[in-house]
Amino acid sequence: MRFASVMAFKRVLIANRGEIALRILRTLRDMGIEAAIIHGREDRLSLPVRFADVAYPIMRSNPLDSYLDIEAVVKAAKDLNCDAVHPGYGFLAENAHFVKRLEEEGITFIGPASDVITLLGDKIEARAAMEAAGLPTAKGSSEPISSADVASSLADEIGYPVIIKAAAGGGGIGMQIVNKADEFEGALKLCQSRAKSAFGDSRVFVEKYIEGAQHVEFQVLGDGKNAIHFGERFCSIQRRHQKLVEEGPWLSDEKRAEIGALVCAGAESVGYKGLATFEFLRDSNGDFYFLEVNPRVQVEHTVTELITGYNLVELGIRVAQGEDLPITQDDVVIRGHAIQCRLNAEDTTNFIPSPGRLWECHFPSGFGIRCDTHAHPGYEMPGCFDSLLAKLLAWGPDRESAIKRMRTALDETIITGVDHLIPLHRRIMDEEDFLAGDITIAYIDEHDHLLG
Repeated sequence: MRFASVMAFKRVLIANRGEIALRILRTLRDMGIEAAIIHGREDRLSLPVRFADVAYPIMRSNPLDSYLDIEAVVKAAKDLNCDAVHPGYGFLAENAHFVKRLEEEGITFIGPASDVITLLGDKIEARAAMEAAGLPTAKGSSEPISSADVASSLADEIGYPVIIKAAAGGGGIGMQIVNKADEFEGALKLCQSRAKSAFGDSRVFVEKYIEGAQHVEFQVLGDGKNAIHFGERFCSIQRRHQKLVEEGPWLSDEKRAEIGALVCAGAESVGYKGLATFEFLRDSNGDFYFLEVNPRVQVEHTVTELITGYNLVELGIRVAQGEDLPITQDDVVIRGHAIQCRLNAEDTTNFIPSPGRLWECHFPSGFGIRCDTHAHPGYEMPGCFDSLLAKLLAWGPDRESAIKRMRTALDETIITGVDHLIPLHRRIMDEEDFLAGDITIAYIDEHDHLLG
């Protein structure tokens, strides 16, 4: 890789916790950058806090506020003389106001500019922008829908079923599938109410619901002028629209090149700087429909790192420093196959979080195995944060060998003290449809015998 001579960061504040904080910290160390971190009461003894060069406590009675208080995080960055802030994922990672405040203080946000986050955070505006850039989109409304009559007439035009989505939403919150006209009134009110509660924005829109869909996403890196992609990830095995198993690659070389060129054009059209994930639904005919852009590092970026050999977190930091893209599209070569299982502290029947102390904790290693985790024996898994304990990955020269290696890795993993999803993942690795690649976003619903 070619690295430009620019003013490198001296100290970066990690505005996050858990495994992603540790992942960022390691990359900062590799790059010779000091790692600072904020933390609440619950995380004061966590590994990323213990390993950081400097830790800054933000104690709040509500644990989430330790990571969501924008002025407190900005003050921490200023007090610690940080050049930049890395948000990881979740918390303030997609908060345009937070980015704007950092811009006002002359502190670099490791990610896109505030106006780009604002654009991409509005699903209606993002959809219009990407459609203009040439990306395929599902038929739907080009403006917010507030009337059941308007929604119903639109649905008659584009055909049932349709889906109502929050304009400012994410993570599947509030989405409602509608199969006939008399369902609109209740579904519209429910989606608007949940959108208002979750995002402070009740605007919703309607689009064609893609039945039998697969979820495919593309990893992109932009420097504000140019963009390249690192291929796709397949992430259709989900619960409540949250991913459980991710893998890659999934497409033919020709289809990857076709969609890859489109997502790069989309990123360049908005002047995107940093890591981004372009998400699509792929229907049973193989046609793609743009869903959204996630303007941040993704939980599953690790899959792409294993099959391309590039440290995506480092590349994101480098373009934030002002470097041009250090590699070209031709430099990105996909080798082998990688699978990631999210080891959440949840029961395998209802996916209810299972906080508690880890009495015994052993994660596997060996050829082709990667495990990103902040967990350790004695770790107290809080009940107030996301339930992700670890991300277990297996790489192989092909999908079959990666699955075999994942089985071995899951069998070697020991976690006691909390419920976890290892038994579910182990059953998935033996399931016939999974082995055949016959997977849609309804996989868990259609294979509920795997639960429990």
